[in-house]
Amino acid sequence: MPSNQTHLSPTSSSHRTLRISAIVAVLIAAGLVAYGIASRANSDEKLKQWTNERAIPSVSVVSPDSQGALSTLDLPGRFVAYAHAPLYARVSGYLKNWNVDIGGQVKAGQLLAEIETPDLDQQLLQARADLATADANLALARTTAKRWQGMLDSDSVSRQEVDDRTGDFASKEGLLKAAQANLDRLIATKRFARIVAPFSGTVTARNTDNGALITEGGAGSALFEVSDTHKLRLYVNVPQSFVNSIKPGTQADIKVPEHPDKTYTATIESTSGAVDVASGATLVQLVMDNSAGELLPGGYANVSLHQAGSTSSFSIPASALIFDQSGLHVATVSADNKANLKTVTIARDLGKVIQLASGIEATDRVIENPPDGIADGDVVNVVEIPAKPTDNKSATDKKS
Repeated sequence: MPSNQTHLSPTSSSHRTLRISAIVAVLIAAGLVAYGIASRANSDEKLKQWTNERAIPSVSVVSPDSQGALSTLDLPGRFVAYAHAPLYARVSGYLKNWNVDIGGQVKAGQLLAEIETPDLDQQLLQARADLATADANLALARTTAKRWQGMLDSDSVSRQEVDDRTGDFASKEGLLKAAQANLDRLIATKRFARIVAPFSGTVTARNTDNGALITEGGAGSALFEVSDTHKLRLYVNVPQSFVNSIKPGTQADIKVPEHPDKTYTATIESTSGAVDVASGATLVQLVMDNSAGELLPGGYANVSLHQAGSTSSFSIPASALIFDQSGLHVATVSADNKANLKTVTIARDLGKVIQLASGIEATDRVIENPPDGIADGDVVNVVEIPAKPTDNKSATDKKS
């Protein structure tokens, strides 16, 4: 008996399966395409974000180091003896002997050396003989003039003859005075055969020896040099910008390499009152006591000059300075991480560190190494500087 249900043929069932498979394939393909587009869009967004982040310069910042008041100015100086005298020969001859070597302490007028002067001795003998001859001639001329004056009174001779004898007497008197002056000059010169100390001090140089040929005058080196080192002069070249803050009578602290643990005191005595064209500095003279003899003339010293009217300053790394056509600046970072250029004034250049007299505040964040071309309003990325490792671990290990 025939059934009422309708049975699908195998061909219809196969077509339906293929249709469903095609729809599924299309959906999968559409999903893959959508995923690819979304993935690429996401990658483009990340790349854009990464590029924007890299376009913002990363900088490290430092805080200005407050130095308080610029109370001292550190400069190099040189010691000079308070009094220094090179001693030259005033007579020619040979050095007979010397009595004091370098480093010897001498008193004013003390004999340092003697010079043999054979030529000068002969000149003295001749001068004494000339003086004796002139004296004898003067005595004869005096007697003759007196005799002829007596004969004039008796009208035995003429007035002209008496005047001749009187003039001869005056001439002989002048020759005697000239001979006496020449002898006195040679005697005074002979005294220079003794080299004596002009003042109390120390013999700092001896450039001769026994038997050495001595030539009159200042040619060549001095025979001796004597220095008064009980007090020392200290000369310092002060830059022109600090001259007004350096006043005579103020104190300075002195450090020397040979006594690193000691600090000496000197007083500003005077200044040159002019600026040297070559160095742009003014020469300042200080005076200090050296009765203990610890300091040596010619030696180097580090001088800390106390300044009057000093102002507050901040120190920053030298790398933070920006030089351009508009002047000297530093770049600071605001609270919203934007650059702000500030004009500054240098008070002192210490090499790696610069002391500024004006332009920044204690709360400023100064860019340590500003990038080229940075301008006002540029956004920057502040990078925190990692703290230096401490020795806590090693200390803990030691305790354990």
